[in-house]
Parts: sequence; structure tokens; C-alpha cells
Amino acid sequence: MLTLTAAQSAWAVASGGAVGFALALVGGGGSILAVPALLYLVGIADTHLAIGTSALAVALNAFANLAMHARRQSVKWRCAAVYAVSGVLGAAAGSTLGKLVDGRHLLLLFAAAMVAVGLAMLRPKAAGGDPDVQLNRRIFPKLVVLGLLTGLVSGFFGIGGGFLVVPGLMAGSGMPMFNAVAASLVSVGSFGLTTAANYALSGQVHWIAAGWFILGGLFGGMAGLRMASYAATRKGLLNRIFAGLIFVVAAYVGWRAL
Repeated sequence: MLTLTAAQSAWAVASGGAVGFALALVGGGGSILAVPALLYLVGIADTHLAIGTSALAVALNAFANLAMHARRQSVKWRCAAVYAVSGVLGAAAGSTLGKLVDGRHLLLLFAAAMVAVGLAMLRPKAAGGDPDVQLNRRIFPKLVVLGLLTGLVSGFFGIGGGFLVVPGLMAGSGMPMFNAVAASLVSVGSFGLTTAANYALSGQVHWIAAGWFILGGLFGGMAGLRMASYAATRKGLLNRIFAGLIFVVAAYVGWRAL
């Protein structure tokens, strides 16, 4: 059984809180900070172990946030289900590939993915769309293809992939961003659980660290939701600040990998 010191447990709670807070406040990109936090703050030395642990923590936090959106009836369940099921297949393949890649090389690729996330967060997002959209024969194949692709990326890097899922859902179905954010949590949680299960089969999930991280994420998410309405008019600024943080962490991860 892998154990943690009191200091490591505290860092796990704090890291989970920071990631949960960022996800609730900014709406994406926060989960990609989970792997560096587990590696360099909590002190999990193995890259694959950190990815498996991060995937579990991100998945459970996503489902917790999904429950809040479900109460507001903002989830387009049929579109979300098609995207998630397709993505689970992609995540299973992606996580299998990720386990085969050397940890140092995987970190270099992860740093590149972080840069892509930061750039995606800097792009303006359209809020328009059809709030009454329903699953049909025209939408179905688009959601399947986009779900497979985003699931593959999510599984390979062990991230939630919300920064890809939200625009994927909008492009595939034409739903508004608000509904896409809510529906994306079905995929983020499903991808994460698939990736975590794949890593767990190889003994690459630190269950204690995941528990502390999830606990911190729940409190951080609640705090972020309370600030979200206040920060709504400043979301562009928040995205730029958070993207800058991701760039800094990406540079650090790349430097450590080299």
C-alpha cells in the first residue's frame, strides 16, 4: 500500500482545491495541472502513477459538478451520451498507448499538450447556438467521430479533456456553450474513469493521494462556483491569466523532463 506523509497529504488537498477552484471559475484547462501538481508538489515520482491518479480524481470531480448542472436541467443527455460512449473507446485506446510510452518522453508530449491547452483558452469562444437542439441522424456521426478523437487525446495524457470536449460538442451538435459545458462533464468523467481503470489494472493509481485530491477538489469547486457569477464579466481576463500559468507550468514540466 502506497502511503503519504502528512505534508504530502496536505499538498494533495491543496492541489485538488486549486484545480477544482480553477475548473469552476474558468470553465476548462484546470485538470491538466493535476499531473504536474501530483508530480512536483505531492511528490509522486512515477509519471504513469501520477497520470492514473489524476485521471481518477478528475473523473470523480467532473461527476460531482455534473450533478449540479443536472439539477439545473442544462445537460443535453442524448448528445452527451453519444459523445461520451464514443470517447470512452478512444480513451481506452489512448491510455493503453500512454502506458507504453517512456515516462520522460510522455512528459515532453504532456508539456506540448499544455501549451495547446493554453492557446485554446486564449481563443474567444462563441456563446451562440441552438438551445433546443436534439440528437438526430445528421448530428450522430459528427458526435461519434469527435468523441473518438477527443477520448484518444484524453486517455493518452490522462487529462479530463474539457478544453476539447466543449468545442467538440458545439461543433458536432450546434448546442450553446452553456449546454456544452454541462454535457462535457459526462465525457470528462467517463474518459477519466476509463483511463483510471486502465492504469489501475497495471497498479498505477495512488488511491490515497487520489482521495485527498478529490476532497480538496470538492471544496475548491464549491468556492469557485461562488465566485463564478462575480467573475463572469472578467472571464476573458481570467482565461488569459490562467493560460499564462499553464505556459509557465508547461515550461517547467518540459525542463524537468529534459
